[in-house]
Amino acid sequence: MNRFLKWVMILLVFVAVGIFLYAYFEKGAFSKVLSPKDTVEYKLNDLKLEVFYNRPSKRDRLIFGGLVPYNEVWRTGANEATTFKTNKALKIGTDSLPPGKYTLWTVPNDTIWHVMFNKKQYKWGVDDTMKAMRDPDFDVVDLKVPVEKLNNVVEEFTISFDNSTDNLALTMAWDDVKVAVPLK
Repeated sequence: MNRFLKWVMILLVFVAVGIFLYAYFEKGAFSKVLSPKDTVEYKLNDLKLEVFYNRPSKRDRLIFGGLVPYNEVWRTGANEATTFKTNKALKIGTDSLPPGKYTLWTVPNDTIWHVMFNKKQYKWGVDDTMKAMRDPDFDVVDLKVPVEKLNNVVEEFTISFDNSTDNLALTMAWDDVKVAVPLK
């Protein structure tokens, strides 16, 4: 092997070892993400809906009334603000939601959740003290939905679209709680 190729191979080995060491010592590079990102989509005819959020896990913690306090605004997920996109106008409760991208906020309670679609985009959704950054002046939809108690525990916070009864709903479930936001 000529001398040039030998130096290239040595350089590549050093680069590979350097990348490996950086990844190994960088916090969390090889560990499981505690609140993985997820995107949920719904398409029917020309309607397209999308929710982007991070999925925290229960991990033997008290969730509602504990980790997520009752009667306080929650960014509805972890790590960054949850977003909701629609390409068509929707009727949610008595309010109309124009096409666009919104942040999704909730105020959990043991019997009713307050759900808000906010037209302002917030990178993380919380400030340095972990308080929600939602500005209520930008709320487009504001409604209350009842809590359904589940028989089985949902380990990871889950948002989905349910159209099983021809009544489209945005559902959110975690621990032993589920709420359904009706969409028309």
